[in-house]
Amino acid sequence: MSSLTVLTQFGPLTVYEEDGAIVRVAWDGAGVDQTPLLREAARQLRAYDAGALEVFDLPVRVSGSDFQRAVCRQMSAIAFGETVTYGDIAKALDQSAQAVGSACGGNPVPVIIPCHRVMGAKGLTGFSGKGGVETKVALLRHERAGGFLI
Repeated sequence: MSSLTVLTQFGPLTVYEEDGAIVRVAWDGAGVDQTPLLREAARQLRAYDAGALEVFDLPVRVSGSDFQRAVCRQMSAIAFGETVTYGDIAKALDQSAQAVGSACGGNPVPVIIPCHRVMGAKGLTGFSGKGGVETKVALLRHERAGGFLI
């Protein structure tokens, strides 16, 4: 698996590519490969970080169950600067909010698949990326979605 690390205000994000698709994003700072897809992913992440990109256009492949992929599709549809609740996604998929929360926590491609845009019924909840909820808040503030704090 090839990987490339991009330095962002949210920490060093390492993007992983396998068979022509982005399959993982992690806060591990370990990637040095230079494939065309990884260079494009790095370009888009830098543009997002600079506030110049709101929608990623990358081939992404999510491994896991059909449900995990369905939750990731729902999260991918959340617009930049917007938030939804676990319950909103649960209703759309006819599942429980708890199951959706687990699938969100298992998102292998955070930031590109914006799990940070999913909130609990009573507001801010955890985040599986490095820095936890503080990183989630930073991502939401970057997107000017800070109304959830009021």
